[in-house]
Amino acid sequence: MTPQDLHDDAIVIDGLIIAKWNRELFEDMRRGGLTAANCTVSVWEGFQATVNNIVASNQLMAECSDLVRPVRTTADITRAKEEGKTGIIYGFQNAHAFEDQIGYVEVFKQLGVGIVQMCYNTQNLVGTGCYERDGGLSGFGREIVAEMNRVGIMCDLSHVGAKTSEEVILESKKPVCYSHCLPSGLKEHPRNKSDEELRFIAEHGGFVGVTMFTPFLRAGIDATVDDYVEAIEYVMNIVGEDAIGIGTDFTQGHGKDFFEWLTHDKGYARRLTNFGKIINPEGIRTIGEFPNLTEALLRRGFSEAQVRKIMGENWVRILKDVWGA
Repeated sequence: MTPQDLHDDAIVIDGLIIAKWNRELFEDMRRGGLTAANCTVSVWEGFQATVNNIVASNQLMAECSDLVRPVRTTADITRAKEEGKTGIIYGFQNAHAFEDQIGYVEVFKQLGVGIVQMCYNTQNLVGTGCYERDGGLSGFGREIVAEMNRVGIMCDLSHVGAKTSEEVILESKKPVCYSHCLPSGLKEHPRNKSDEELRFIAEHGGFVGVTMFTPFLRAGIDATVDDYVEAIEYVMNIVGEDAIGIGTDFTQGHGKDFFEWLTHDKGYARRLTNFGKIINPEGIRTIGEFPNLTEALLRRGFSEAQVRKIMGENWVRILKDVWGA
């Protein structure tokens, strides 16, 4: 089987895309052979603004139903593969949209949200992000985790502080994830996870999606798809081949204003970080180049079975555990 044949046959899942929503994005997802993706519909927005985002996203998906379909269950991921479409999982990068209402968790589940990151870089009512002093998971946060477990929304800890992450991992009765992270063993950065943190989440039944965001990769903006594969291999050697997947963090189509919004607390307040130049690794600059990742994994010496797991099978299994279907 050639690398392209393997890619075409495999379930391919991206655990985090925060790209600009339009038909061109969906067309590129099809070019890249993407079976499904966790697509961000909320970062700094509260309840109403997030609902508005979902309304707009539903409308765009309806207009592009020849390319994409909504995903509520893992059976929908299988259907997307059969139909030659990309399944869209709605995800949050911040629990801020729940505001102070536990009941909003189920409301968003009913609107199609399948994955929610507990914090985005800073403090919220649930816990603390990775860019400030970490006070851990709040009492309210424990109630939110329990409700997410009950309704079947996966807890994501990518931008979450170490103490809050550890307490969510221990509190959750369902598997949790770092949907898009890199190892600090290759590059020290507040957003990267230590070997101990990676081992801890895996030992507790959790999951790690590896990102390719170049400010966090060892080679920085000079990174290639092979540098990305190096990071995948590094993480797999810690968490094992069944607890790892892809979470690119593609920001395709966005300009400087978007990154300014992301990198200020609440979207407007103090600056948290400055990424500098944003460019994806050579060889996987766009979602349409996803087949190059399958080829690079094979070139690195990963077996066909390992590649299938990393590219999507592991995500399907862990999502089924959390969603219950």
